Amino acid sequence: MRAAGHSTLIKGGLVYDHDGDTDRPRTADILIKGGLIDRVEPGLAERLRGAEEPGTVIDARDRLVIPGFVNAHYHSHDVLFKGFFEPMPLYFWFVNALPPQYPKRSTEEVRARTLLGAAECLHAGITTIQDMLTISPFDDSHVDTVIKAYADVGIRATLSLQIGDLKGLDRVPFWRESIPPEMHSYVGGAVEPSSGEGPVEWVARQYRRVSALPPRLRWALSPTSAIMSSPELLSEIASLSDEAGLRVFTHIYETRSEALGSRLFLAEHGGSQVKYLRSIGLLGPRLGLAHGVWMNGEEIEILAETGTSVILNPASNMKTKGGVAPIRRYLASRVRLGLGCDNCSCTDIQNMFQAMRLFAGLAAISDPELGPPSAADAMRTATEGGAKALGLDREIGAIKPGYKADLSLIDLSTFSFVPFNSAARQLVFSETGRGVDTVLVDGEIVLDRRRLRTIDEDELREAVGVVMHGLRHDHAAVRARFEKLHPYLLAAWRRAWQDDIGLQQYVGRHP
Repeated sequence: MRAAGHSTLIKGGLVYDHDGDTDRPRTADILIKGGLIDRVEPGLAERLRGAEEPGTVIDARDRLVIPGFVNAHYHSHDVLFKGFFEPMPLYFWFVNALPPQYPKRSTEEVRARTLLGAAECLHAGITTIQDMLTISPFDDSHVDTVIKAYADVGIRATLSLQIGDLKGLDRVPFWRESIPPEMHSYVGGAVEPSSGEGPVEWVARQYRRVSALPPRLRWALSPTSAIMSSPELLSEIASLSDEAGLRVFTHIYETRSEALGSRLFLAEHGGSQVKYLRSIGLLGPRLGLAHGVWMNGEEIEILAETGTSVILNPASNMKTKGGVAPIRRYLASRVRLGLGCDNCSCTDIQNMFQAMRLFAGLAAISDPELGPPSAADAMRTATEGGAKALGLDREIGAIKPGYKADLSLIDLSTFSFVPFNSAARQLVFSETGRGVDTVLVDGEIVLDRRRLRTIDEDELREAVGVVMHGLRHDHAAVRARFEKLHPYLLAAWRRAWQDDIGLQQYVGRHP
């Protein structure tokens, strides 16, 4: 970390402004003091010469300076699973990829996967993440390992520990009826109940035990989903959120089967997870709902009225056969939206350029009428939208005086920007992340000419190689169980399609 009084000048770049010309941003200089943006002005470097010489000068000629992206929904626990799986329904993925399916991981593996995911994010211009982390079984030392890894790599992170208390057998439609009793131990939910210390009790203890987090980290709370959480657990989460001022992040309506499950198991709330959460008192600006693919119109209006955020994850919804979220309906109702990259096991990459392109493109094929989102809308959602979902609005997500200096410099000489016609459109529709050259968090350079300064990337690759042998061995056993389960999971999934739920979020034909 740099000294508090250190100043940095980013000189001569094109500075992206959400409220300005998003095609041809103006050339300006950015002065950073104490990790905050002090001034953004054309010709500032000349006026400072001899009067207020900055400690560091970054030459940003031929660079586009953009706000750091906010990956508002992410899980670090399965970063090492990238490339493991073909597309499959979400509940098939449950029994292949989720931590409760595997033996306890080593501290070395936990550190390697945390650093690797954060490093990939930083290389793609993502400066802030919301990590909904599953530690299975509960282990204080693993929490400490994750916190230290994030502090070492230098990314900004909102960390939440994912918990639940209901079994998948009791909440996934037709699992209990379709899966033979002798195989019930093979299946589960995102987080299975643990013996001993209660889940909320454990989370509360972690929050109090490590109340003084490193400067770029903060705590949040994460019941895995409404449907996998009892009213008692959600009420405890709501109380802890109110007591400590913590934000809450959870999954909602990823699949059609989940929407059907809501109608079957939440009948007293009109079959609605949104109304269930409202009855607990969790809806509001402190709540972020990940996915929201199978949300109906009434529920969308409730979210808009309460200021609840929805964090869309289009890449993972495609790979887990979840369908297409009602993006245009969310925008028309002015629901607060952010974007996430989700799990590496079901997205395979932490890349907000990909997420923005899918956000704009899937909205376009969902509704033939002209209209939003534009490329500039996608950029705002991937930065300001995520910042609002994380409670960091007016701190990150834009390049303005007083905001934290979380910035990325994009090399305009890469072919994605030749010829340079529109910053917003080429960021969303042309760029892949290859052009990310320099990344700053709190004004500190963490990525310099495509190389991390904070950790040794070669050592990280070696550490990942060391732990992968054990993970692949354990995955082979999980895969063998899955092969036995497959026909029964398929039967349950197909049975769920026989019930009309009044929504259709697929493009074209469906089973």
